[in-house]
Amino acid sequence: MSGPRPIAVHALTRGGLELAARVAARLGADLRVPVRLAHLAPEGATAFPLPLRRAIAATFREYRGHVFVMATGAVVRVVAPLLLDKRRDPAVVCLDEAGRFAVSLLSGHVGGANALAEEVAAAVGAQAVVTTASDVRGTLAVDLLGRELGWTLEDPNANATRAATAVVEGAPVLLVQETGEPGGWLDGRSFPVNVARASALAAWDPGRHQALLLVTDRLPRGEEAEAFSRAVLYRPRSLALGVGCDRGVPPDLVARGAEALLARNGLSSACVREVATVELKADEPALRELAARHGCALRAFPAVELDVTPGIERPSDRVKRHAGTRAVAEAAALRAAGAGRLLVPKQIYTEPGAGRSMTLAVARVPFAPARKEVSDA
Repeated sequence: MSGPRPIAVHALTRGGLELAARVAARLGADLRVPVRLAHLAPEGATAFPLPLRRAIAATFREYRGHVFVMATGAVVRVVAPLLLDKRRDPAVVCLDEAGRFAVSLLSGHVGGANALAEEVAAAVGAQAVVTTASDVRGTLAVDLLGRELGWTLEDPNANATRAATAVVEGAPVLLVQETGEPGGWLDGRSFPVNVARASALAAWDPGRHQALLLVTDRLPRGEEAEAFSRAVLYRPRSLALGVGCDRGVPPDLVARGAEALLARNGLSSACVREVATVELKADEPALRELAARHGCALRAFPAVELDVTPGIERPSDRVKRHAGTRAVAEAAALRAAGAGRLLVPKQIYTEPGAGRSMTLAVARVPFAPARKEVSDA
């Protein structure tokens, strides 16, 4: 199933049409106009019948963003009945017919309206109008941290709003990054003085810090349950999953095996960066489907390369005879992660009556903790 189309630009009047056409051309967006203006619109524009409310309702979720060349009040009345929440609503930007202001109206951060407003403004020489507090103050955007790197935000207890308020209002906030991108990605970013950084959850003081931002690939252990329940969780793509399997193993069996391995070892499946194996298994449908489930391509290594991988813990003469390497799952995980040691050594998974089995192992992408940890927030 394909996702939403990129951007739609809407104009209702002759005065707005020329401006809308410029924006659409610059952004590579779909231009949409009422039927009565279709003869004036550039080739390729889509004509829609009025009333506008009905036309927008039919296409609102077909696009990840909408630009309306019309008054903000009119747009509010049109889209209000269509809204769900900020994680599902598309971005909405309003541009006045004089081309002076591009207003980020809806889904500023998560939906991308703030960035879209900047693009629209640049296209016609307008001023972008952004009212999101973290953008206006140039501070940390809680709901966007790591988004460009593919991090997943988890907030089952709705802590993000409280954390964002704490950041903006200058209250003590702790950002704990246990793992993430290699090279200390966050070191190059500037943080508000009220946001302290640490590399271990032990730095969190529930009596002092009003919000906790936790970057981790782990599930809570024992007494950590309270901290995890009060945190905004960020799941970086930090794990490489190595897999070896019998020929013809069912995809659902492999998927259950991977989930069981990760859960048993306290790791989040949202953090799988790569699924890796030996070239001999590169065409195995179950492995390709497992990679697709995790949003990545299956990575396959030559047997001779896997055989000499440092860090293998559980080599097998039998695997060597059949696959040309003394280890598949462990070596593939190490190679894919660029790691020198395993996080989870080889484990065998099967189910009663399955008639097939697999081996799985996990390695973590090497991570450099913050060069300077701030502890006085």
